[in-house]
Amino acid sequence: MALRVYTFAERPDLAETGVPSSDVWPEYNLHGDVVRPYWGPMCDELPEFQALVVDAESQEVVAELHTGPLWWDGLDAHLPSGMDEAIRSVVEGRREGRGANTLCAMAAEISPSARGTGLAALTLEAMRDLAAAHGYDRLIAPVRPSWKERYPLVDINHYVAWRRRDGFSIDPWIRTHQRLGGRIATPLPRSLRISGTVADWEQWTGLLFPESGDYVFPHGLALVRIDRDADEGVYYEPDVWLIHDVPVTRRFPS
Repeated sequence: MALRVYTFAERPDLAETGVPSSDVWPEYNLHGDVVRPYWGPMCDELPEFQALVVDAESQEVVAELHTGPLWWDGLDAHLPSGMDEAIRSVVEGRREGRGANTLCAMAAEISPSARGTGLAALTLEAMRDLAAAHGYDRLIAPVRPSWKERYPLVDINHYVAWRRRDGFSIDPWIRTHQRLGGRIATPLPRSLRISGTVADWEQWTGLLFPESGDYVFPHGLALVRIDRDADEGVYYEPDVWLIHDVPVTRRFPS
């Protein structure tokens, strides 16, 4: 499969028919308290930082890449507290005219029909190239660990420390970052907040929550806390920061 990469700014027509988020993420992940209201503005106001991976022959979009620029002083202790703070910093920073020196990877959305074809590494390479094309020598990513849903009761700090015999993470997506030079920085126990009514959570998960308490749910990386008296469920998705140094000679592929 011959692939080409375009930004939303270059191909707004394809951006309109990209990979549906509902094909990629569990339903609950589409309702972030902070991410949801900022996602549209990020894509609309920063089209040069959103990209599409396209089958050159069929013109089918097989992946979408979402990134945004922000300022970071290079100290792990000063990284944003997670996805919520990062996307807010990107959008508000652009609106307020703040300077930026780092590209933040927000999501790599791969079409279900193209999974298992090596696209994960390609999408990460493309985001690194996008950083270089804009003059940034760092790419940071609040990574959603792909196997964490298998261990929802394990604290993210412990999970991130688990290694295979070869020294790489047990997590496939973290491992992809590592193989391309990414460095694990800080775990993020409360990267992304998602809240809703009890009925919302029952709809999103297909479960019933008959009493208040903490629940495991399908595809959840941690527990959702249900409070029936307050008619609310609150979930904090854990992530981990991965840091990439980007060679200044890299260029975004055309």
